[in-house]
Amino acid sequence: MFCVDSSLIFDLLRENLLSPFVLAFFLGILAVYLKSDMRLPDGVYVVLSFFLLFALGLKGGAQLRETPIMKLIVPLLGTFILGCCLPFVAFFSARFSKLSRSDAAALAAHYGSVSVVTVMASLVFVERVGNPADGFMTALTAVLEIPGIIIGLLLGTQGKANSLKNPGISNTKKQKSISQRIKALLVSKSVFLLLGGMFIGIVCGQKGLEPVKPFFVDPFKGVLVLFLLDMGIVAGQRLKDVGDFKKFVLIFGIFIPILNGLIACFFAKLMGFSIGNMCVFACMAASASYIAAPAAVRMSLPQANPGIYLTSSIAVTFPFNLTIGIPLYYFFSLYLQKCFY
Repeated sequence: MFCVDSSLIFDLLRENLLSPFVLAFFLGILAVYLKSDMRLPDGVYVVLSFFLLFALGLKGGAQLRETPIMKLIVPLLGTFILGCCLPFVAFFSARFSKLSRSDAAALAAHYGSVSVVTVMASLVFVERVGNPADGFMTALTAVLEIPGIIIGLLLGTQGKANSLKNPGISNTKKQKSISQRIKALLVSKSVFLLLGGMFIGIVCGQKGLEPVKPFFVDPFKGVLVLFLLDMGIVAGQRLKDVGDFKKFVLIFGIFIPILNGLIACFFAKLMGFSIGNMCVFACMAASASYIAAPAAVRMSLPQANPGIYLTSSIAVTFPFNLTIGIPLYYFFSLYLQKCFY
Protein backbone atom coordinates (compact mmCIF):
# COMPACT_ATOMS: atom_id res chain seq x y z
CA MET A 1 0.00 0.00 0.00
CA PHE A 2 1.37 3.40 -0.96
CA CYS A 3 1.77 5.84 1.87
CA VAL A 4 2.09 8.78 -0.52
CA ASP A 5 -0.82 9.96 -2.67
CA SER A 6 -0.05 8.53 -6.13
CA SER A 7 -1.53 11.64 -7.76
CA LEU A 8 1.42 13.59 -6.38
CA ILE A 9 3.76 12.10 -8.96
CA PHE A 10 1.57 13.40 -11.79
CA ASP A 11 1.56 16.87 -10.26
CA LEU A 12 5.35 16.74 -10.00
CA LEU A 13 5.64 15.49 -13.57
CA ARG A 14 3.41 18.25 -14.91
CA GLU A 15 5.31 20.92 -13.00
CA ASN A 16 8.64 19.57 -14.21
CA LEU A 17 7.61 19.13 -17.85
CA LEU A 18 6.38 22.72 -18.00
CA SER A 19 9.55 24.17 -16.49
CA PRO A 20 11.72 26.39 -18.75
CA PHE A 21 14.62 23.95 -18.37
CA VAL A 22 12.77 20.99 -19.89
CA LEU A 23 10.99 23.09 -22.51
CA ALA A 24 14.30 24.59 -23.65
CA PHE A 25 15.77 21.09 -24.02
CA PHE A 26 12.89 19.92 -26.21
CA LEU A 27 13.07 23.14 -28.22
CA GLY A 28 16.59 22.09 -29.18
CA ILE A 29 15.38 18.63 -30.25
CA LEU A 30 12.56 20.22 -32.25
CA ALA A 31 15.04 22.48 -34.01
CA VAL A 32 16.96 19.43 -35.24
CA TYR A 33 13.77 17.60 -36.27
CA LEU A 34 12.56 20.59 -38.29
CA LYS A 35 16.04 21.06 -39.78
CA SER A 36 16.26 24.58 -38.38
CA ASP A 37 19.58 26.41 -38.69
CA MET A 38 19.31 27.40 -35.02
CA ARG A 39 22.68 26.74 -33.44
CA LEU A 40 24.54 28.34 -30.60
CA PRO A 41 27.79 29.93 -31.83
CA ASP A 42 30.91 27.76 -31.78
CA GLY A 43 32.58 27.80 -28.39
CA VAL A 44 29.45 28.84 -26.48
CA TYR A 45 28.96 25.27 -25.21
CA VAL A 46 32.44 25.34 -23.66
CA VAL A 47 31.81 28.72 -22.03
CA LEU A 48 28.43 27.66 -20.64
CA SER A 49 29.77 24.36 -19.28
CA PHE A 50 32.74 26.14 -17.68
CA PHE A 51 30.40 28.65 -16.06
CA LEU A 52 27.95 26.06 -14.71
CA LEU A 53 30.59 23.70 -13.31
CA PHE A 54 32.60 26.50 -11.70
CA ALA A 55 29.50 28.24 -10.30
CA LEU A 56 28.19 24.97 -8.88
CA GLY A 57 31.56 24.32 -7.25
CA LEU A 58 31.74 27.82 -5.76
CA LYS A 59 28.25 27.62 -4.30
CA GLY A 60 28.74 24.09 -2.98
CA GLY A 61 32.13 24.90 -1.48
CA ALA A 62 30.81 27.95 0.35
CA GLN A 63 27.99 25.89 1.84
CA LEU A 64 30.36 23.01 2.55
CA ARG A 65 32.45 25.31 4.73
CA GLU A 66 29.48 25.72 7.04
CA THR A 67 28.86 21.95 7.31
CA PRO A 68 30.40 20.19 10.37
CA ILE A 69 33.05 17.69 9.30
CA MET A 70 31.43 14.88 11.30
CA LYS A 71 28.27 15.31 9.24
CA LEU A 72 30.23 14.60 6.06
CA ILE A 73 32.01 11.35 7.00
CA VAL A 74 29.08 8.96 6.46
CA PRO A 75 27.80 10.62 3.23
CA LEU A 76 31.30 10.66 1.70
CA LEU A 77 31.94 7.02 2.60
CA GLY A 78 28.49 5.89 1.44
CA THR A 79 28.87 7.79 -1.84
CA PHE A 80 32.25 6.21 -2.52
CA ILE A 81 30.88 2.71 -1.90
CA LEU A 82 27.91 3.41 -4.19
CA GLY A 83 30.27 4.78 -6.83
CA CYS A 84 32.18 1.50 -6.78
CA CYS A 85 28.98 -0.56 -7.16
CA LEU A 86 27.14 1.28 -9.95
CA PRO A 87 29.55 0.45 -12.81
CA PHE A 88 29.05 -3.27 -12.17
CA VAL A 89 25.26 -2.86 -12.42
CA ALA A 90 25.55 -1.31 -15.87
CA PHE A 91 28.36 -3.63 -17.00
CA PHE A 92 26.68 -6.94 -16.19
CA SER A 93 23.31 -5.69 -17.46
CA ALA A 94 24.93 -4.86 -20.79
CA ARG A 95 26.84 -8.15 -20.90
CA PHE A 96 23.59 -10.00 -20.22
CA SER A 97 22.34 -8.41 -23.44
CA LYS A 98 25.37 -9.97 -25.20
CA LEU A 99 27.06 -6.65 -25.83
CA SER A 100 30.83 -6.82 -26.35
CA ARG A 101 33.06 -6.33 -23.33
CA SER A 102 34.34 -2.99 -24.62
CA ASP A 103 30.84 -1.61 -25.26
CA ALA A 104 29.60 -2.88 -21.88
CA ALA A 105 32.58 -1.27 -20.13
CA ALA A 106 31.98 2.02 -21.95
CA LEU A 107 28.38 2.01 -20.70
CA ALA A 108 29.61 1.12 -17.19
CA ALA A 109 31.93 4.14 -17.21
CA HIS A 110 29.11 6.44 -18.32
CA TYR A 111 26.42 5.09 -15.98
CA GLY A 112 28.79 4.73 -13.05
CA SER A 113 29.60 8.42 -13.38
CA VAL A 114 27.48 11.57 -13.06
CA SER A 115 25.73 14.03 -15.34
CA VAL A 116 26.41 17.29 -13.52
CA VAL A 117 23.69 19.06 -15.51
CA THR A 118 21.12 16.49 -14.31
CA VAL A 119 22.29 17.16 -10.76
CA MET A 120 21.90 20.91 -11.34
CA ALA A 121 18.37 20.37 -12.62
CA SER A 122 17.52 18.22 -9.60
CA LEU A 123 18.88 20.88 -7.21
CA VAL A 124 16.60 23.44 -8.86
CA PHE A 125 13.67 21.01 -8.74
CA VAL A 126 13.89 20.17 -5.01
CA GLU A 127 14.25 23.87 -4.25
CA ARG A 128 11.09 24.63 -6.25
CA VAL A 129 9.05 21.96 -4.45
CA GLY A 130 10.12 23.20 -1.02
CA ASN A 131 12.70 20.56 -0.01
CA PRO A 132 16.08 22.11 -0.91
CA ALA A 133 19.20 19.97 -0.70
CA ASP A 134 22.18 20.69 1.54
CA GLY A 135 25.30 22.32 0.11
CA PHE A 136 27.50 19.29 0.72
CA MET A 137 25.63 17.37 -2.02
CA THR A 138 27.89 19.11 -4.55
CA ALA A 139 30.92 17.47 -2.93
CA LEU A 140 29.26 14.07 -3.30
CA THR A 141 28.95 14.68 -7.05
CA ALA A 142 32.75 14.77 -7.38
CA VAL A 143 33.14 11.70 -5.14
CA LEU A 144 30.66 9.70 -7.23
CA GLU A 145 32.12 10.81 -10.57
CA ILE A 146 35.65 9.44 -10.20
CA PRO A 147 35.40 5.75 -9.12
CA GLY A 148 32.66 4.98 -11.64
CA ILE A 149 34.75 5.97 -14.66
CA ILE A 150 37.91 4.29 -13.36
CA ILE A 151 36.17 0.98 -12.63
CA GLY A 152 34.36 1.08 -15.98
CA LEU A 153 37.66 1.52 -17.83
CA LEU A 154 39.31 -1.24 -15.81
CA LEU A 155 36.45 -3.59 -16.67
CA GLY A 156 37.02 -2.84 -20.34
CA THR A 157 40.75 -3.46 -20.16
CA GLN A 158 40.45 -6.62 -18.06
CA GLY A 159 40.47 -8.77 -21.18
CA LYS A 160 43.66 -7.06 -22.23
CA ALA A 161 45.05 -7.55 -18.76
CA ASN A 162 44.90 -11.31 -19.25
CA SER A 163 47.09 -10.93 -22.30
CA LEU A 164 49.46 -8.85 -20.23
CA LYS A 165 50.64 -12.07 -18.67
CA ASN A 166 52.81 -12.06 -21.77
CA PRO A 167 56.35 -11.69 -20.43
CA GLY A 168 56.94 -8.86 -22.91
CA ILE A 169 54.65 -6.52 -20.92
CA SER A 170 55.49 -5.74 -17.30
CA ASN A 171 53.25 -5.06 -14.32
CA THR A 172 54.95 -1.68 -14.02
CA LYS A 173 53.54 -0.69 -17.40
CA LYS A 174 50.06 -1.83 -16.36
CA GLN A 175 50.21 0.18 -13.15
CA LYS A 176 51.54 3.21 -15.00
CA SER A 177 48.71 2.97 -17.52
CA ILE A 178 46.09 2.88 -14.74
CA SER A 179 47.70 5.78 -12.86
CA GLN A 180 47.81 7.83 -16.07
CA ARG A 181 44.08 7.29 -16.59
CA ILE A 182 43.32 8.35 -13.02
CA LYS A 183 45.46 11.47 -13.39
CA ALA A 184 43.81 12.33 -16.73
CA LEU A 185 40.38 11.99 -15.11
CA LEU A 186 41.27 14.17 -12.12
CA VAL A 187 42.50 16.99 -14.39
CA SER A 188 39.64 16.68 -16.89
CA LYS A 189 37.64 19.90 -17.14
CA SER A 190 34.47 18.66 -15.42
CA VAL A 191 36.20 17.26 -12.33
CA PHE A 192 38.89 19.95 -12.17
CA LEU A 193 36.45 22.88 -12.46
CA LEU A 194 34.07 21.37 -9.94
CA LEU A 195 36.80 20.59 -7.40
CA GLY A 196 38.58 23.88 -8.07
CA GLY A 197 35.39 25.87 -7.59
CA MET A 198 34.65 23.97 -4.39
CA PHE A 199 38.13 24.70 -3.07
CA ILE A 200 37.73 28.44 -3.72
CA GLY A 201 34.23 28.37 -2.16
CA ILE A 202 35.55 26.63 0.96
CA VAL A 203 38.42 29.10 1.33
CA CYS A 204 36.30 32.23 0.72
CA GLY A 205 33.03 31.18 2.35
CA GLN A 206 29.67 32.85 1.77
CA LYS A 207 30.95 36.28 2.83
CA GLY A 208 34.02 36.13 0.60
CA LEU A 209 31.92 35.22 -2.45
CA GLU A 210 29.51 38.15 -2.04
CA PRO A 211 31.35 40.36 -4.61
CA VAL A 212 30.98 37.71 -7.36
CA LYS A 213 27.49 36.54 -6.40
CA PRO A 214 25.74 38.75 -9.03
CA PHE A 215 27.79 37.02 -11.75
CA PHE A 216 27.97 33.38 -10.60
CA VAL A 217 24.89 32.81 -8.44
CA ASP A 218 22.04 35.01 -9.71
CA PRO A 219 22.35 34.16 -13.46
CA PHE A 220 22.85 30.41 -12.80
CA LYS A 221 19.34 29.26 -13.75
CA GLY A 222 19.25 31.41 -16.89
CA VAL A 223 22.57 30.00 -18.09
CA LEU A 224 21.30 26.48 -17.34
CA VAL A 225 18.32 27.10 -19.68
CA LEU A 226 20.70 28.09 -22.50
CA PHE A 227 22.88 25.06 -21.83
CA LEU A 228 19.88 22.71 -21.95
CA LEU A 229 18.80 24.27 -25.24
CA ASP A 230 22.20 23.35 -26.67
CA MET A 231 21.98 19.88 -25.11
CA GLY A 232 18.63 19.40 -26.85
CA ILE A 233 20.32 20.07 -30.19
CA VAL A 234 23.09 17.56 -29.36
CA ALA A 235 20.57 14.91 -28.27
CA GLY A 236 18.49 15.44 -31.42
CA GLN A 237 21.57 14.92 -33.58
CA ARG A 238 22.52 11.74 -31.68
CA LEU A 239 19.17 10.04 -32.24
CA LYS A 240 20.21 9.03 -35.75
CA ASP A 241 23.33 7.24 -34.47
CA VAL A 242 21.49 4.38 -32.74
CA GLY A 243 21.62 2.07 -35.78
CA ASP A 244 20.91 -1.60 -35.10
CA PHE A 245 20.94 -1.08 -31.33
CA LYS A 246 17.80 1.06 -31.17
CA LYS A 247 15.77 -1.30 -28.96
CA PHE A 248 18.67 -2.09 -26.61
CA VAL A 249 19.66 1.58 -26.19
CA LEU A 250 16.07 2.58 -25.39
CA ILE A 251 15.53 -0.17 -22.80
CA PHE A 252 18.98 0.18 -21.22
CA GLY A 253 18.85 3.99 -21.16
CA ILE A 254 15.63 3.93 -19.11
CA PHE A 255 15.93 0.74 -17.04
CA ILE A 256 19.43 1.37 -15.62
CA PRO A 257 18.67 4.93 -14.39
CA ILE A 258 15.54 3.73 -12.57
CA LEU A 259 17.44 0.82 -11.01
CA ASN A 260 20.38 3.01 -9.99
CA GLY A 261 18.01 5.65 -8.63
CA LEU A 262 16.25 3.08 -6.44
CA ILE A 263 19.56 1.72 -5.14
CA ALA A 264 20.73 5.25 -4.33
CA CYS A 265 17.47 6.05 -2.52
CA PHE A 266 18.03 3.10 -0.17
CA PHE A 267 21.65 4.16 0.36
CA ALA A 268 20.45 7.70 1.11
CA LYS A 269 17.83 6.42 3.55
CA LEU A 270 20.45 4.41 5.43
CA MET A 271 22.61 7.55 5.65
CA GLY A 272 19.70 9.53 7.12
CA PHE A 273 19.30 12.01 4.25
CA SER A 274 16.44 14.48 4.01
CA ILE A 275 13.92 14.15 1.15
CA GLY A 276 15.68 16.81 -0.92
CA ASN A 277 19.08 15.19 -0.40
CA MET A 278 17.67 11.74 -1.22
CA CYS A 279 16.22 12.98 -4.50
CA VAL A 280 19.44 14.70 -5.59
CA PHE A 281 21.50 11.67 -4.53
CA ALA A 282 19.23 9.39 -6.59
CA CYS A 283 19.60 11.73 -9.57
CA MET A 284 23.38 11.54 -9.25
CA ALA A 285 23.31 7.75 -9.36
CA ALA A 286 20.66 7.59 -12.09
CA SER A 287 22.40 10.02 -14.41
CA ALA A 288 25.00 9.17 -17.05
CA SER A 289 28.08 11.26 -17.75
CA TYR A 290 28.49 12.87 -21.15
CA ILE A 291 31.43 15.17 -20.42
CA ALA A 292 34.15 13.36 -18.45
CA ALA A 293 33.26 9.76 -19.35
CA PRO A 294 33.23 10.14 -23.18
CA ALA A 295 36.69 11.72 -23.13
CA ALA A 296 38.08 8.95 -20.91
CA VAL A 297 36.43 6.19 -22.94
CA ARG A 298 37.66 7.57 -26.26
CA MET A 299 41.20 7.51 -24.90
CA SER A 300 41.15 4.11 -23.19
CA LEU A 301 38.51 2.12 -25.13
CA PRO A 302 38.70 3.37 -28.72
CA GLN A 303 37.13 0.12 -29.96
CA ALA A 304 33.86 0.85 -28.11
CA ASN A 305 30.96 2.04 -30.28
CA PRO A 306 30.13 5.75 -29.60
CA GLY A 307 26.75 5.24 -31.27
CA ILE A 308 25.79 3.06 -28.30
CA TYR A 309 27.21 4.80 -25.24
CA LEU A 310 26.74 8.42 -26.40
CA THR A 311 23.23 7.91 -27.76
CA SER A 312 22.18 6.00 -24.65
CA SER A 313 23.51 8.63 -22.22
CA ILE A 314 22.62 11.82 -24.14
CA ALA A 315 19.61 10.96 -26.30
CA VAL A 316 17.79 8.54 -23.95
CA THR A 317 18.87 8.78 -20.31
CA PHE A 318 19.38 12.53 -20.13
CA PRO A 319 15.92 13.52 -21.46
CA PHE A 320 14.29 10.71 -19.45
CA ASN A 321 15.83 11.98 -16.21
CA LEU A 322 15.14 15.60 -17.06
CA THR A 323 11.43 15.00 -17.70
CA ILE A 324 10.28 11.90 -15.81
CA GLY A 325 13.24 10.74 -13.75
CA ILE A 326 13.71 13.67 -11.38
CA PRO A 327 10.09 13.78 -10.15
CA LEU A 328 10.07 9.96 -10.08
CA TYR A 329 13.12 9.82 -7.78
CA TYR A 330 11.53 12.53 -5.65
CA PHE A 331 8.48 10.31 -5.34
CA PHE A 332 10.72 7.36 -4.36
CA SER A 333 12.28 9.58 -1.69
CA LEU A 334 8.89 10.61 -0.30
CA TYR A 335 7.75 7.00 -0.25
CA LEU A 336 10.82 5.76 1.63
CA GLN A 337 10.72 8.61 4.13
CA LYS A 338 7.04 8.18 4.95
CA CYS A 339 6.77 4.39 4.84
CA PHE A 340 10.05 3.42 6.50
CA TYR A 341 10.55 6.23 8.95
